[in-house]
Amino acid sequence: MHANPDPAAAPADAPTLRLAPAMQLLQQSGRELPDRHEVGQVAWLQAVIDSLCELSSRDPLTGLANRRQFELALASEVDRVARAGEPALMLMIDIDHFKKVNDTHGHPAGDLVLKAVAQALHECIRPMDTLARFGGEEFAMILPNCPPLFGLAVAERVRKKVQGRAVTIAPGQQVQVTVSLGGAFAPQWVRSSAPLWIDRADQQLYRAKAEGRDRACLEQPTVSLVSPEEKGLLFGTSQFADHE
Repeated sequence: MHANPDPAAAPADAPTLRLAPAMQLLQQSGRELPDRHEVGQVAWLQAVIDSLCELSSRDPLTGLANRRQFELALASEVDRVARAGEPALMLMIDIDHFKKVNDTHGHPAGDLVLKAVAQALHECIRPMDTLARFGGEEFAMILPNCPPLFGLAVAERVRKKVQGRAVTIAPGQQVQVTVSLGGAFAPQWVRSSAPLWIDRADQQLYRAKAEGRDRACLEQPTVSLVSPEEKGLLFGTSQFADHE
């Protein structure tokens, strides 16, 4: 016999869920609350859980995936590339001279710039891609099934989309910002790791900034060599590894 999920039918001494903080959090976030006519029902509780999970995976300012969600997606993509061998590109994107925007116009203007850049980046992605606010003024993209032949064209499209976006920060006042991008391809058929892939993209981002900003630098496939760490990940669990 199944237990009745209706709290009214539960014994008087049965534990009750303290959902008030969760409901308050959802309300403050501007999310639509589940139908109160179904309070306590399984479907209602599932709706609350789903809303909380969605809230915990999003950046509150831009609405993009947050770093936690990005890292989960990245781990999944690393696994997919190792199994399927399809190419994948990661882009690390940083707003140029963002501190100057905050210092000159104030943090509210900086927030408007972050939201505008997030929207511009979102207009560049496909349904299969992952776009996240990585932290501060830095964003990140995972682009599955993106061959090296098209990598630079994709990165340039992103750069130009932001470059052409004027951001209204006050009545009659606009600013324009640029971004620097660094990209790296996941080694195909290799069990890599998320930190190694991020590090490679970061190295290219540093190069883009060192070369003058407002540009995209991508790791060339010809030099996308398998690192010693990746070799260890590959052969450490391989059925072809030597056994004593």
